[in-house]
Amino acid sequence: SDAAGTSWLDVKNRKWSPELVTQSGMQMDQMPTLLEGTDVIGPILSKRATELQLNPAVEIIAGAADNAAAACGIGALTDGQGFVSLGTSGVLLSGQSSCSPSPATAIHTFCHAIPNTWYQMGVILSATDSLNWLSRILGKTPKALAEMMPDKLNKPTNLIFVPYLSGERTPHNDAAVRGAFIGLDVGTDHAEMVQAVFEGVAFALRDNLAALTSTGTSLKEIFAIGGGAQSDYWLNVLATTLGLRLKIPNGKELGAALGAARLAICGATDRSVADVMTPPETAKIIHPDANLKPDFDVAYEKYKAIYPALKRLNQ
Repeated sequence: SDAAGTSWLDVKNRKWSPELVTQSGMQMDQMPTLLEGTDVIGPILSKRATELQLNPAVEIIAGAADNAAAACGIGALTDGQGFVSLGTSGVLLSGQSSCSPSPATAIHTFCHAIPNTWYQMGVILSATDSLNWLSRILGKTPKALAEMMPDKLNKPTNLIFVPYLSGERTPHNDAAVRGAFIGLDVGTDHAEMVQAVFEGVAFALRDNLAALTSTGTSLKEIFAIGGGAQSDYWLNVLATTLGLRLKIPNGKELGAALGAARLAICGATDRSVADVMTPPETAKIIHPDANLKPDFDVAYEKYKAIYPALKRLNQ
């Protein structure tokens, strides 16, 4: 799964591509051995066992790239199973039983951490990082800003935030474009700016969902994880914008670290992936607000029209 991000891997066949390696000025005998995430590398080095006070019989398992491990932790292994992560960056990921890359969409198609499985994901570069940025500008903590939001979902604000603070990956693959607030006026206050940030990140993730859907992926409900998922208001914005049910896991010990532990269990024991990598219990489900969905659809269409103008301005 790590090798899939190097641009040297034949992702479909899960092996190094001689053509890509050669065109990079390298040779195949320079490339490291490829392992699946559950493969056993061997016993821990005696020196490391001593340093870490571990039994020398402890085995080292290959492991996974971060999002592949997170998918193992959340049980997103095959078609229709996925998650959205509101972390520093934002990720919308779906497991895949086959490899169907679609480069034009800027959707990443990578090997999963378990054999004969893949995943597709869209990535935005500034999710909670957008709120962190605003907190620095306004001199208030992200938690204080999030607490400005009401208990009940509002209609979208007329202020539109475009979260391209560091450029954007999916669906634009544009490192030069930058973000914007559109519609500021003398009456704009901090709470409206926070609401616009929440909505702008959700709109960017809807771009990701549209790109995923164009590849044939179908999602109806997904888990929501990451620091931003602590805000019920943000979750309601996201569910309504995406038109998907968001399942909130019961407990916080989820994600990449749990996925790595699950890969170790499968590698070091005879337990199966299906037995170990089960979805977590659901604490609650956030449903799209059917009454406000049309308003969010209209706001999203306005959001989509902004990128071409920003691209021209940043050329």
